Amino acid sequence: MMRIDKFLKVSRVIKRRTVAAEACSGGRIEINGKAAKPAKEVKPGDVVTVSFGSNSLTFEVLNTDEKQTKQSASEMYRVIE
Repeated sequence: MMRIDKFLKVSRVIKRRTVAAEACSGGRIEINGKAAKPAKEVKPGDVVTVSFGSNSLTFEVLNTDEKQTKQSASEMYRVIE
């Protein structure tokens, strides 16, 4: 289990944790169809939707290990749409 703001940073979906926390607070992050606060925990199997302006990215969480390299960060999730 890992906080969603930290997951977005470690997986490199969003570059900075403060930006990830602001996106959560602004209602742009959903976990399993529900709006997520920055402290919401994610676990493998959760489906996360991140809205960037008019675009959105939906992915499934595969791994919540904090120790990631730049190469292994993309293995933390699988894009659905």
